[in-house]
Amino acid sequence: MKKTILALAVIIASALGASAQKFALVDMEYILGNIPGYEMANEQLNQLSLRWQKEVEGKVKEAETLYKNYQSEMVFLTDEQKRKKEQEVVAKEKEASELRNKYFGPEGELYKKRQSLMKPIQEDVYNAVKKVSEERGYQCIFDRASSQDIIFASPRIDISNEVLDKLGYSK
Repeated sequence: MKKTILALAVIIASALGASAQKFALVDMEYILGNIPGYEMANEQLNQLSLRWQKEVEGKVKEAETLYKNYQSEMVFLTDEQKRKKEQEVVAKEKEASELRNKYFGPEGELYKKRQSLMKPIQEDVYNAVKKVSEERGYQCIFDRASSQDIIFASPRIDISNEVLDKLGYSK
């Protein structure tokens, strides 16, 4: 009898504990797509990236041209002239590589620019999600855009529009 009551108490306690947890979903792609500042920042980053890419490609082409010229003139050059031309080619290739790293490296200009443009927007979205979570009592909020494990979720638990409202972008 005691075992039955104890087992029943454990089952009831676990059922109450499981139902007390509230969770929701947000779609970050949807939210960010509805923030005009995000789209403008993205466009600015794309333009900057294209401009820097052209600059890097120009340096690479210069290095390729130097190398092709060196190959065509190689039979007419002395050993000293060959070494000098090889050094010029290597220096130009190194210059292109350094420029690529300066703009597109892990701590490059594009990364820094992305941080300066996107971080404030992402912080605002995070704070809005946090406010909605605190107001509605959610313990966990998942991003359906980045989670490949969510096969189906009821639209009732999607709070993306509430987050947009908190940000001042009514949908």
